Amino acid sequence: MAYTDFIAAIDLGSSHMVGMVGTKGPTGALSIIAYEVENSATCIRRGCVYNVEETANKIKRLILKLENKLGGSKIGKVYVGIGGQSLRSIDHTVPRILGTDGVVTEEIIEGLYEECCNYHPDMLDVLAAVSPTYFLDDKPEPNPVGIPCTRIEARYKLIVGRPSLKRYVVNSIADRAKIEIADLVVSPLALADVVLTDNEKDLGCALIGFGAGVTTLTVYKAGQLVNLSVIPFGGNLITRDITSLHLVEAEAERVKLTYGSALMEKDNDLSIQVSSADGMGLREIKLADLNNVIEARMKEILENVYARLEATGLINSLGAGIIITGGGAALKNLAEVIRERLKMDVRYSAVRKGIVESGEMIANNPEYAVAVGLLARGTENCAVYIPPKVEVKVEKPVEEEPVKAPEPQKPPKQEKPKKKGPGLFGRLTKGIDTFGKTLFDDEDETK
Repeated sequence: MAYTDFIAAIDLGSSHMVGMVGTKGPTGALSIIAYEVENSATCIRRGCVYNVEETANKIKRLILKLENKLGGSKIGKVYVGIGGQSLRSIDHTVPRILGTDGVVTEEIIEGLYEECCNYHPDMLDVLAAVSPTYFLDDKPEPNPVGIPCTRIEARYKLIVGRPSLKRYVVNSIADRAKIEIADLVVSPLALADVVLTDNEKDLGCALIGFGAGVTTLTVYKAGQLVNLSVIPFGGNLITRDITSLHLVEAEAERVKLTYGSALMEKDNDLSIQVSSADGMGLREIKLADLNNVIEARMKEILENVYARLEATGLINSLGAGIIITGGGAALKNLAEVIRERLKMDVRYSAVRKGIVESGEMIANNPEYAVAVGLLARGTENCAVYIPPKVEVKVEKPVEEEPVKAPEPQKPPKQEKPKKKGPGLFGRLTKGIDTFGKTLFDDEDETK
Protein backbone atom coordinates (compact mmCIF):
# COMPACT_ATOMS: atom_id res chain seq x y z
CA MET A 1 0.00 0.00 0.00
CA ALA A 2 1.35 3.42 -0.96
CA TYR A 3 1.18 6.03 1.80
CA THR A 4 0.15 9.56 0.86
CA ASP A 5 0.47 11.29 4.24
CA PHE A 6 3.27 10.65 6.71
CA ILE A 7 6.08 12.32 8.69
CA ALA A 8 9.74 11.44 8.10
CA ALA A 9 12.61 12.17 10.50
CA ILE A 10 16.36 11.61 10.73
CA ASP A 11 18.38 11.55 13.95
CA LEU A 12 22.06 12.27 13.28
CA GLY A 13 23.74 10.33 16.08
CA SER A 14 27.47 9.98 16.66
CA SER A 15 27.47 6.19 16.28
CA HIS A 16 24.50 5.72 13.97
CA MET A 17 21.86 7.76 12.18
CA VAL A 18 18.26 6.65 12.47
CA GLY A 19 15.63 7.25 9.82
CA MET A 20 11.99 6.84 10.82
CA VAL A 21 8.62 7.28 9.12
CA GLY A 22 5.29 7.43 10.95
CA THR A 23 1.76 8.78 10.93
CA LYS A 24 -0.25 10.63 13.56
CA GLY A 25 -3.68 9.55 14.71
CA PRO A 26 -6.53 11.87 15.76
CA THR A 27 -5.15 12.01 19.33
CA GLY A 28 -1.59 12.72 18.16
CA ALA A 29 -0.33 9.21 18.94
CA LEU A 30 2.28 7.92 16.51
CA SER A 31 2.18 4.81 14.37
CA ILE A 32 5.65 3.88 13.17
CA ILE A 33 5.58 2.67 9.57
CA ALA A 34 9.29 2.14 8.89
CA TYR A 35 12.72 2.68 10.43
CA GLU A 36 16.27 2.11 9.28
CA VAL A 37 19.78 2.60 10.68
CA GLU A 38 23.07 3.63 9.06
CA ASN A 39 26.47 3.63 10.76
CA SER A 40 27.71 7.20 11.16
CA ALA A 41 30.89 6.79 13.21
CA THR A 42 33.05 7.92 10.28
CA CYS A 43 31.09 11.05 9.34
CA ILE A 44 29.56 12.44 12.56
CA ARG A 45 31.65 13.27 15.62
CA ARG A 46 30.26 14.37 18.98
CA GLY A 47 26.88 15.04 17.42
CA CYS A 48 28.26 17.26 14.63
CA VAL A 49 28.51 16.53 10.90
CA TYR A 50 32.22 16.00 10.26
CA ASN A 51 32.35 14.66 6.69
CA VAL A 52 29.70 16.41 4.58
CA GLU A 53 30.05 14.23 1.48
CA GLU A 54 29.92 10.92 3.33
CA THR A 55 26.98 12.11 5.43
CA ALA A 56 25.08 12.97 2.24
CA ASN A 57 25.74 9.52 0.78
CA LYS A 58 24.57 7.78 3.93
CA ILE A 59 21.45 9.96 4.07
CA LYS A 60 20.57 9.04 0.48
CA ARG A 61 21.06 5.36 1.27
CA LEU A 62 18.95 5.69 4.41
CA ILE A 63 16.11 7.39 2.51
CA LEU A 64 16.21 4.72 -0.20
CA LYS A 65 15.93 1.92 2.39
CA LEU A 66 12.97 3.67 4.02
CA GLU A 67 11.20 4.18 0.68
CA ASN A 68 11.54 0.46 -0.05
CA LYS A 69 9.19 -0.11 2.90
CA LEU A 70 6.61 2.49 1.88
CA GLY A 71 4.87 0.61 -0.90
CA GLY A 72 5.86 2.95 -3.70
CA SER A 73 5.64 6.25 -1.78
CA LYS A 74 8.52 8.72 -1.95
CA ILE A 75 9.95 10.91 0.81
CA GLY A 76 9.97 14.56 -0.22
CA LYS A 77 11.15 16.20 2.99
CA VAL A 78 12.43 15.26 6.45
CA TYR A 79 12.64 16.63 9.98
CA VAL A 80 16.25 16.59 11.14
CA GLY A 81 17.51 16.51 14.70
CA ILE A 82 20.39 18.85 15.44
CA GLY A 83 22.80 18.47 18.36
CA GLY A 84 26.50 18.70 19.09
CA GLN A 85 28.93 19.76 21.73
CA SER A 86 28.50 23.51 21.07
CA LEU A 87 24.78 23.37 21.85
CA ARG A 88 23.65 25.30 24.92
CA SER A 89 20.95 27.61 26.27
CA ILE A 90 21.28 31.33 26.97
CA ASP A 91 18.89 33.91 28.39
CA HIS A 92 17.54 36.68 26.19
CA THR A 93 15.07 39.45 27.01
CA VAL A 94 12.93 41.44 24.54
CA PRO A 95 11.15 44.54 25.97
CA ARG A 96 8.45 46.71 24.39
CA ILE A 97 6.85 49.97 25.50
CA LEU A 98 3.06 50.00 25.00
CA GLY A 99 2.21 53.41 26.48
CA THR A 100 -0.48 54.45 28.93
CA ASP A 101 -3.35 52.96 26.90
CA GLY A 102 -1.51 49.79 25.91
CA VAL A 103 -3.09 46.34 25.99
CA VAL A 104 -1.21 43.13 25.25
CA THR A 105 -2.45 41.42 22.07
CA GLU A 106 -1.57 38.24 20.20
CA GLU A 107 0.17 40.36 17.58
CA ILE A 108 2.44 41.85 20.25
CA ILE A 109 3.37 38.39 21.57
CA GLU A 110 4.13 37.15 18.04
CA GLY A 111 6.21 40.24 17.37
CA LEU A 112 8.28 39.67 20.50
CA TYR A 113 8.92 36.06 19.44
CA GLU A 114 10.00 37.07 15.94
CA GLU A 115 12.30 39.75 17.32
CA CYS A 116 13.82 37.18 19.64
CA CYS A 117 14.42 34.69 16.81
CA ASN A 118 16.12 37.42 14.74
CA TYR A 119 18.65 38.03 17.47
CA HIS A 120 22.18 37.06 16.40
CA PRO A 121 24.67 36.46 19.22
CA ASP A 122 28.35 36.80 18.35
CA MET A 123 29.62 33.72 16.48
CA LEU A 124 26.45 31.76 17.27
CA ASP A 125 23.25 30.71 15.51
CA VAL A 126 19.85 30.75 17.27
CA LEU A 127 18.33 27.29 16.72
CA ALA A 128 15.23 27.65 18.92
CA ALA A 129 13.52 30.13 21.27
CA VAL A 130 11.56 28.36 24.03
CA SER A 131 10.02 28.75 27.47
CA PRO A 132 9.02 32.43 27.40
CA THR A 133 8.07 34.16 30.64
CA TYR A 134 6.31 37.53 30.55
CA PHE A 135 6.57 40.51 32.87
CA LEU A 136 3.97 43.28 32.68
CA ASP A 137 5.25 46.43 34.38
CA ASP A 138 7.86 44.21 36.12
CA LYS A 139 5.25 41.76 37.43
CA PRO A 140 5.22 38.13 36.20
CA GLU A 141 2.14 37.15 34.21
CA PRO A 142 1.76 33.66 32.66
CA ASN A 143 -1.13 34.67 30.34
CA PRO A 144 -0.52 38.30 29.31
CA VAL A 145 -2.92 38.60 26.34
CA GLY A 146 -5.71 41.08 27.06
CA ILE A 147 -4.09 42.70 30.10
CA PRO A 148 -3.43 46.49 30.05
CA CYS A 149 0.12 47.62 30.82
CA THR A 150 2.60 50.28 29.82
CA ARG A 151 5.56 47.94 29.32
CA ILE A 152 5.93 44.24 28.53
CA GLU A 153 9.09 42.17 28.80
CA ALA A 154 9.49 38.68 27.30
CA ARG A 155 12.31 36.48 28.61
CA TYR A 156 13.26 33.51 26.43
CA LYS A 157 15.62 30.60 26.58
CA LEU A 158 17.55 30.60 23.33
CA ILE A 159 19.19 27.39 22.15
CA VAL A 160 22.35 28.40 20.33
CA GLY A 161 25.28 26.67 18.65
CA ARG A 162 28.18 27.33 16.33
CA PRO A 163 27.12 28.42 12.81
CA SER A 164 28.86 25.36 11.33
CA LEU A 165 26.47 23.12 13.27
CA LYS A 166 23.48 24.13 11.14
CA ARG A 167 25.43 24.88 7.96
CA TYR A 168 26.97 21.40 7.68
CA VAL A 169 23.60 19.71 8.20
CA VAL A 170 21.97 21.82 5.49
CA ASN A 171 24.94 21.34 3.19
CA SER A 172 24.89 17.55 3.49
CA ILE A 173 21.12 16.95 3.37
CA ALA A 174 19.55 19.77 1.36
CA ASP A 175 22.42 20.72 -0.96
CA ARG A 176 24.13 17.38 -1.64
CA ALA A 177 21.54 14.70 -0.89
CA LYS A 178 18.85 16.94 -2.49
CA ILE A 179 16.29 16.25 0.24
CA GLU A 180 14.23 19.14 1.53
CA ILE A 181 14.48 19.86 5.25
CA ALA A 182 11.03 20.41 6.76
CA ASP A 183 12.57 21.78 9.95
CA LEU A 184 15.67 21.53 12.14
CA VAL A 185 14.68 20.38 15.62
CA VAL A 186 16.94 20.57 18.68
CA SER A 187 17.41 16.89 19.55
CA PRO A 188 17.62 17.17 23.40
CA LEU A 189 14.33 19.12 23.45
CA ALA A 190 12.60 16.57 21.20
CA LEU A 191 13.88 13.79 23.46
CA ALA A 192 12.61 15.55 26.58
CA ASP A 193 9.13 15.96 25.05
CA VAL A 194 8.63 12.20 24.62
CA VAL A 195 10.42 11.04 27.78
CA LEU A 196 9.33 13.53 30.47
CA THR A 197 5.79 14.05 31.71
CA ASP A 198 4.27 17.47 32.37
CA ASN A 199 4.25 16.69 36.10
CA GLU A 200 7.97 15.95 36.08
CA LYS A 201 8.70 19.22 34.28
CA ASP A 202 6.52 21.08 36.76
CA LEU A 203 8.06 19.53 39.89
CA GLY A 204 11.56 19.94 38.52
CA CYS A 205 13.77 17.29 36.97
CA ALA A 206 17.02 16.75 35.13
CA LEU A 207 17.16 14.56 32.03
CA ILE A 208 20.60 13.12 31.31
CA GLY A 209 21.03 11.60 27.86
CA PHE A 210 24.05 9.30 27.64
CA GLY A 211 24.94 9.18 23.95
CA ALA A 212 27.85 7.73 22.05
CA GLY A 213 29.53 11.07 21.29
CA VAL A 214 28.14 13.46 23.89
CA THR A 215 26.16 13.55 27.14
CA THR A 216 23.29 16.04 27.29
CA LEU A 217 21.76 17.65 30.37
CA THR A 218 18.29 19.22 30.19
CA VAL A 219 16.84 20.78 33.36
CA TYR A 220 13.18 21.75 33.86
CA LYS A 221 11.37 23.55 36.66
CA ALA A 222 7.82 24.93 36.90
CA GLY A 223 7.12 23.52 33.45
CA GLN A 224 9.85 25.62 31.80
CA LEU A 225 13.31 24.86 30.46
CA VAL A 226 15.92 26.13 32.89
CA ASN A 227 19.12 24.95 31.26
CA LEU A 228 20.40 22.89 28.36
CA SER A 229 24.06 21.94 28.16
CA VAL A 230 26.22 19.35 26.43
CA ILE A 231 29.23 17.55 27.86
CA PRO A 232 31.60 16.54 25.01
CA PHE A 233 32.18 13.04 26.40
CA GLY A 234 30.17 9.92 25.64
CA GLY A 235 30.17 6.16 25.48
CA ASN A 236 32.64 6.06 22.58
CA LEU A 237 35.29 7.55 24.86
CA ILE A 238 34.80 4.69 27.32
CA THR A 239 35.13 2.17 24.51
CA ARG A 240 38.41 3.71 23.38
CA ASP A 241 39.70 3.58 26.93
CA ILE A 242 38.93 -0.15 27.06
CA THR A 243 41.13 -0.72 24.00
CA SER A 244 44.06 -0.01 26.35
CA LEU A 245 43.48 -3.58 27.57
CA HIS A 246 44.74 -4.70 24.15
CA LEU A 247 41.33 -5.10 22.59
CA VAL A 248 40.19 -3.97 19.16
CA GLU A 249 37.43 -1.36 19.26
CA ALA A 250 34.62 -3.68 18.17
CA GLU A 251 35.52 -6.19 20.89
CA ALA A 252 35.91 -3.39 23.45
CA GLU A 253 32.35 -2.21 22.67
CA ARG A 254 30.99 -5.74 23.04
CA VAL A 255 32.74 -6.29 26.36
CA LYS A 256 31.52 -2.92 27.68
CA LEU A 257 27.90 -3.71 26.85
CA THR A 258 28.07 -7.29 28.15
CA TYR A 259 30.18 -7.02 31.29
CA GLY A 260 30.73 -3.32 31.94
CA SER A 261 29.80 -1.57 35.19
CA ALA A 262 30.01 2.03 36.35
CA LEU A 263 31.12 0.75 39.75
CA MET A 264 34.18 -1.42 40.18
CA GLU A 265 33.98 -4.29 42.67
CA LYS A 266 37.47 -4.49 44.17
CA ASP A 267 37.00 -7.96 45.64
CA ASN A 268 35.81 -9.45 42.36
CA ASP A 269 38.42 -11.86 41.03
CA LEU A 270 36.37 -13.07 38.09
CA SER A 271 37.89 -13.18 34.62
CA ILE A 272 36.18 -12.92 31.26
CA GLN A 273 37.14 -14.28 27.87
CA VAL A 274 37.78 -11.88 25.02
CA SER A 275 38.82 -12.30 21.41
CA SER A 276 42.50 -11.98 20.67
CA ALA A 277 43.71 -9.26 18.34
CA ASP A 278 44.15 -11.67 15.44
CA GLY A 279 40.61 -12.95 15.89
CA MET A 280 41.83 -16.56 15.88
CA GLY A 281 41.55 -17.34 19.57
CA LEU A 282 40.46 -16.28 23.06
CA ARG A 283 42.25 -14.89 26.06
CA GLU A 284 41.23 -13.77 29.54
CA ILE A 285 41.16 -10.38 31.25
CA LYS A 286 40.14 -9.59 34.81
CA LEU A 287 36.67 -8.12 35.23
CA ALA A 288 38.07 -5.74 37.87
CA ASP A 289 40.53 -4.31 35.32
CA LEU A 290 37.74 -3.73 32.83
CA ASN A 291 35.46 -1.98 35.29
CA ASN A 292 38.32 0.05 36.71
CA VAL A 293 38.74 1.65 33.27
CA ILE A 294 34.99 2.17 32.88
CA GLU A 295 34.53 3.64 36.36
CA ALA A 296 37.35 6.16 35.90
CA ARG A 297 35.97 7.56 32.65
CA MET A 298 32.33 7.49 33.80
CA LYS A 299 33.31 9.36 36.95
CA GLU A 300 34.84 12.10 34.78
CA ILE A 301 31.67 12.36 32.69
CA LEU A 302 29.43 12.47 35.75
CA GLU A 303 31.52 15.11 37.51
CA ASN A 304 30.98 17.38 34.50
CA VAL A 305 27.24 16.69 34.68
CA TYR A 306 27.18 17.46 38.42
CA ALA A 307 29.02 20.75 37.87
CA ARG A 308 26.52 21.89 35.20
CA LEU A 309 23.63 20.83 37.41
CA GLU A 310 24.92 22.68 40.44
CA ALA A 311 25.39 25.82 38.33
CA THR A 312 21.62 25.99 37.82
CA GLY A 313 21.07 26.40 41.56
CA LEU A 314 18.24 23.85 41.46
CA ILE A 315 20.03 20.74 42.60
CA ASN A 316 17.98 20.72 45.82
CA SER A 317 14.71 21.71 44.11
CA LEU A 318 14.24 18.88 41.62
CA GLY A 319 11.17 17.19 43.03
CA ALA A 320 11.02 14.57 40.24
CA GLY A 321 14.72 13.73 40.55
CA ILE A 322 17.02 12.53 37.79
CA ILE A 323 15.90 10.69 34.67
CA ILE A 324 18.57 8.93 32.62
CA THR A 325 18.17 7.72 29.05
CA GLY A 326 20.16 6.89 25.94
CA GLY A 327 22.23 3.87 24.96
CA GLY A 328 24.92 4.57 27.58
CA ALA A 329 22.36 4.68 30.39
CA ALA A 330 22.09 0.88 30.23
CA LEU A 331 25.53 0.56 31.85
CA LYS A 332 25.28 -1.57 34.98
CA ASN A 333 25.16 0.30 38.33
CA LEU A 334 25.02 3.72 36.65
CA ALA A 335 21.80 4.75 38.41
CA GLU A 336 23.27 3.67 41.76
CA VAL A 337 26.40 5.78 41.24
CA ILE A 338 24.35 8.91 40.41
CA ARG A 339 21.94 8.29 43.29
CA GLU A 340 24.81 7.97 45.75
CA ARG A 341 26.46 11.17 44.54
CA LEU A 342 23.37 13.44 44.32
CA LYS A 343 21.27 11.91 47.07
CA MET A 344 18.10 11.98 45.02
CA ASP A 345 15.86 9.61 43.11
CA VAL A 346 17.23 8.32 39.81
CA ARG A 347 15.26 6.31 37.29
CA TYR A 348 15.76 5.00 33.78
CA SER A 349 13.18 5.95 31.16
CA ALA A 350 12.49 5.46 27.47
CA VAL A 351 9.56 6.90 25.51
CA ARG A 352 6.60 7.34 27.83
CA LYS A 353 3.30 5.56 27.31
CA GLY A 354 0.75 7.12 25.01
CA ILE A 355 3.26 8.66 22.62
CA VAL A 356 3.41 5.64 20.29
CA GLU A 357 0.22 3.80 19.37
CA SER A 358 1.73 1.25 17.00
CA GLY A 359 5.37 0.17 17.21
CA GLU A 360 5.97 0.43 20.96
CA MET A 361 8.75 -2.17 20.84
CA ILE A 362 10.72 0.14 18.57
CA ALA A 363 10.02 3.21 20.68
CA ASN A 364 11.20 1.49 23.86
CA ASN A 365 14.65 1.02 22.35
CA PRO A 366 16.71 3.99 23.64
CA GLU A 367 18.56 4.20 20.31
CA TYR A 368 15.32 5.28 18.62
CA ALA A 369 13.97 7.65 21.29
CA VAL A 370 15.25 10.84 19.64
CA ALA A 371 13.82 9.81 16.25
CA VAL A 372 10.43 9.27 17.92
CA GLY A 373 10.71 12.74 19.44
CA LEU A 374 11.37 14.23 16.00
CA LEU A 375 8.30 12.50 14.58
CA ALA A 376 6.21 13.85 17.45
CA ARG A 377 7.37 17.38 16.61
CA GLY A 378 6.48 17.00 12.93
CA THR A 379 3.39 18.68 11.49
CA GLU A 380 3.99 18.72 7.70
CA ASN A 381 3.21 15.95 5.26
CA CYS A 382 6.59 14.63 4.09
CA ALA A 383 5.28 12.44 1.25
CA VAL A 384 5.84 13.38 -2.36
CA TYR A 385 2.49 14.17 -3.95
CA ILE A 386 1.46 11.50 -6.44
CA PRO A 387 -1.42 12.64 -8.67
CA PRO A 388 -4.29 10.15 -8.84
CA LYS A 389 -4.49 8.00 -11.94
CA VAL A 390 -7.28 9.06 -14.29
CA GLU A 391 -9.21 6.05 -15.55
CA VAL A 392 -10.17 6.38 -19.19
CA LYS A 393 -13.59 4.86 -19.81
CA VAL A 394 -13.82 3.07 -23.16
CA GLU A 395 -17.35 3.32 -24.52
CA LYS A 396 -18.71 0.50 -26.65
CA PRO A 397 -19.31 1.57 -30.26
CA VAL A 398 -22.97 2.07 -31.15
CA GLU A 399 -24.11 -0.54 -33.67
CA GLU A 400 -25.29 1.27 -36.76
CA GLU A 401 -27.94 -0.09 -39.15
CA PRO A 402 -26.45 -1.41 -42.39
CA VAL A 403 -26.49 1.19 -45.09
CA LYS A 404 -28.38 0.08 -48.22
CA ALA A 405 -26.59 0.48 -51.51
CA PRO A 406 -28.12 3.29 -53.52
CA GLU A 407 -30.38 2.21 -56.38
CA PRO A 408 -28.93 2.86 -59.83
CA GLN A 409 -30.41 6.03 -61.26
CA LYS A 410 -31.86 6.04 -64.76
CA PRO A 411 -30.09 8.36 -67.09
CA PRO A 412 -32.13 11.49 -67.79
CA LYS A 413 -34.18 11.47 -70.99
CA GLN A 414 -32.55 13.36 -73.76
CA GLU A 415 -34.89 15.88 -75.34
CA LYS A 416 -35.07 15.95 -79.12
CA PRO A 417 -33.51 19.03 -80.46
CA LYS A 418 -36.07 21.63 -81.55
CA LYS A 419 -36.20 22.49 -85.20
CA LYS A 420 -34.58 25.75 -85.80
CA GLY A 421 -36.01 28.32 -88.19
CA PRO A 422 -34.41 28.84 -91.62
CA GLY A 423 -31.19 30.54 -91.64
CA LEU A 424 -30.21 33.59 -93.62
CA PHE A 425 -29.55 31.58 -96.81
CA GLY A 426 -32.86 29.74 -96.48
CA ARG A 427 -34.80 32.93 -96.05
CA LEU A 428 -33.09 34.48 -99.05
CA THR A 429 -33.90 31.49 -101.29
CA LYS A 430 -37.52 31.46 -100.17
CA GLY A 431 -37.78 35.16 -100.92
CA ILE A 432 -36.57 34.65 -104.51
CA ASP A 433 -39.04 31.84 -105.07
CA THR A 434 -41.91 33.97 -103.89
CA PHE A 435 -40.83 36.88 -106.04
CA GLY A 436 -40.80 34.66 -109.11
CA LYS A 437 -44.23 33.38 -108.50
CA THR A 438 -45.73 36.81 -108.16
CA LEU A 439 -44.00 38.11 -111.28
CA PHE A 440 -45.72 35.68 -113.62
CA ASP A 441 -49.04 35.55 -111.78
CA ASP A 442 -52.10 36.13 -114.23
CA GLU A 443 -54.04 38.29 -111.98
CA ASP A 444 -52.87 41.48 -110.52
CA GLU A 445 -53.49 41.56 -106.85
CA THR A 446 -53.76 45.30 -106.96
CA LYS A 447 -56.44 46.78 -108.91
